[in-house]
Amino acid sequence: MSYKHEELKPYRNEGEKSEQIEEMFDNIASEYDRFNYLASMNIDRIWRKRAISSLKPFAPRRVLDIATGTGDLAILINKKLKPETVIGCDISEGMMNVAREKCRKKGITNIMFDKEDCTALSYPDGSFDAVTSSFGIRNFQELDKALGEMCRVLRPGGHLAVLE
Repeated sequence: MSYKHEELKPYRNEGEKSEQIEEMFDNIASEYDRFNYLASMNIDRIWRKRAISSLKPFAPRRVLDIATGTGDLAILINKKLKPETVIGCDISEGMMNVAREKCRKKGITNIMFDKEDCTALSYPDGSFDAVTSSFGIRNFQELDKALGEMCRVLRPGGHLAVLE
């Protein structure tokens, strides 16, 4: 199936959307959080807490945060749910560098960040108890393929939390 948002590209018509999204987020990574908090009037923080609350009853031990960006959801998952493993993945190394720096400043050492294409995740089937994504779906080039990958890496009975 094709969705209108898959056709939207941040820079130009030629070239792959995923490459342009990566370039855009690498370019704005250092200012992203400030802009996002201002634009949403911090409501995004409330929504993240609600998404995490929906996972709390299931006590996930391994969590994958797709399109982790600057890591806000991954960091909050680590703090609130205390899973054994949190992996944040994104196509933008620039955004994940901001996330890594946040973790360094907070003394968080148990969150890993991996550069991944959400339409072809490198993780084995059934690897995670929970998969999350906040404000990332709109940027996926092939939404159905990405959702399929999210479900593939979830263990049977696992939980998907998408905040968009």
